[in-house]
Amino acid sequence: MAGFLDVLLRGAILVLASLVLGGVVWSRLILRAGPDRPPAGPTTLALRVVAVAAGLAALAQTSTLLVALTELRTAAGWPLAEFLETTFAATALTRIALALAVGYLARRLSRDPAGALAWHALGAGAVLLVVSSAVLSHAVARVEDRTLLLMLDAAHQLAAAVWIGGLAHLTVFAGFRARQARRPRSVGAGAAYTGKGEGGPFEKGSGSDASGLAVRDSDVVGQETSGLTVRDSDVVGHDLSGRPVDDVVGVGAVDDAVVIGRFSNLAFVSVLVLVVAGVALTWQYVGEWAALVGTAYGVMVLSKVVLLAAVLVLAAMNLRSVRTASAGSGVRLLRFVEVELGLGVTVLFAAASLTSLPPAVDVTTDRATVAEVADRFRPTPPRLTSPSVAELIAKAEPLMAPVTRREPIERAWSEYNHHWAGFFVLIMGLLAALERLGVRAARHWPLVLLGLAGFLFLRNDPRAWPLGPAGFWESFLLPDVLQHRAFVVLIVSFAVFEWMVRTGRLPVRPWGYVFPLLCAIGGGLLLTHSHAMFNLKDEFLTEVTHAPLGLFGAFAGWGRWLELRLPGAGRGPGWLWTICLIVEGLILVVYREA
Repeated sequence: MAGFLDVLLRGAILVLASLVLGGVVWSRLILRAGPDRPPAGPTTLALRVVAVAAGLAALAQTSTLLVALTELRTAAGWPLAEFLETTFAATALTRIALALAVGYLARRLSRDPAGALAWHALGAGAVLLVVSSAVLSHAVARVEDRTLLLMLDAAHQLAAAVWIGGLAHLTVFAGFRARQARRPRSVGAGAAYTGKGEGGPFEKGSGSDASGLAVRDSDVVGQETSGLTVRDSDVVGHDLSGRPVDDVVGVGAVDDAVVIGRFSNLAFVSVLVLVVAGVALTWQYVGEWAALVGTAYGVMVLSKVVLLAAVLVLAAMNLRSVRTASAGSGVRLLRFVEVELGLGVTVLFAAASLTSLPPAVDVTTDRATVAEVADRFRPTPPRLTSPSVAELIAKAEPLMAPVTRREPIERAWSEYNHHWAGFFVLIMGLLAALERLGVRAARHWPLVLLGLAGFLFLRNDPRAWPLGPAGFWESFLLPDVLQHRAFVVLIVSFAVFEWMVRTGRLPVRPWGYVFPLLCAIGGGLLLTHSHAMFNLKDEFLTEVTHAPLGLFGAFAGWGRWLELRLPGAGRGPGWLWTICLIVEGLILVVYREA
């Protein structure tokens, strides 16, 4: 349990720290906020997001301390004094102090102008909050090249935080611009003007959805008392008297194209640093090509690479949209940014899971061969009959006991579960494909998930309630059981909401977003899912199929998101998530543990 919670908390801290540093960089370099200038619209909003994220980061870091301390508790009590002497505790406490200080400064700067010292302190605190994470990485434990690895890790995390945190603040900024544009204002006669800031890349093109992040010109236009058409001063970049506003002050200070251009340049540099540092770290921690496939660390690195490649494809498409500035390109850009951000957050959680795995270069005796890994994906006839529950309980170790062995009957039980779960998912994917081809009755395909949820609830953990002797609440102390039941809840939620949306019982917005968000969350959880085993190699070979399942789940979720948010994208996003479901079903059908 402690390991699972620690990975989730570390992932949350990475996301929150990215929001902090990304927001500070966004305010200073993109919006050009600075000393002795009163904060305006978007700067205030960005700094408030920074303050909230910093507070939550302090809370999450405190939680990691409590989890670690609870794990160390013995019959003699809490080893608090010894625990506080560790590098982990000292670094965590320092990060809590940094987060609280940054949160206080961001909150203050969002309300009142301040001098250069406050701004410099805010920037330094945000940078230290991110780079201090390197002290908790594998780099500290290395004997050779420790300083180099710490520097590479710090650069890697800085670049990721600026990029992914910046994407989050770009999304927030777009929402702010849309809200401002929907507020027409009246000014005195003779003040009519227009500017290239009106609409900009965020202007809504015909045929786009009405999600609210982009708006029509008609939402921006207002009428003054003499009947002259005017534009919101916050959009155009002029004050109410018609005079231009310095582009460092606030929202309308710069048009959207300038904001997007500045961020594009910053993101390009961040991605370059991220990739270079990532390649160097991979070489140091993986060592050879075979280790990328034969170890859990290597497979997780490959998962990050796949996710990063997808994000970079979206980033390249966004860059082309910025350069072409065609009609409707702003809406497409924002929708791609949303998906880019979602996949980026998944990358951060995958990175957090790496801290719980031994570097591949250190795994030698328990490393799987490429042939052994490939064998786990080799199609074989699915297992259609299940071992008896009584026989399994008699031969397997008690649920709450430490794992020292894994009996053949346990493997057979698990394979049976995965194979039948694969049949459910495969049927669901095929029905979804039929719906896309025009078969109306197939729209009820989400109900297949209710059968899957019931099947998994009964069979996931046979030694726990309702089939086994372990009590319902007692079994929640094991991370395996907790994760399995969390997945069941996600599946039921997915089934109910998506079926009601597809049959018209609920509106597509907002209830249609339950599907993509649950898919994305489920995919992320699969990437952090682990089985407690006594043999590192056995554990890896059992879980090696979780990585592609997690990836396809994430892609399915964000494909559906794009289908809903950008109808003008055509049929591609819809077929993407449908094919992902079918592939996930096939992977489950060929799942093997021996």
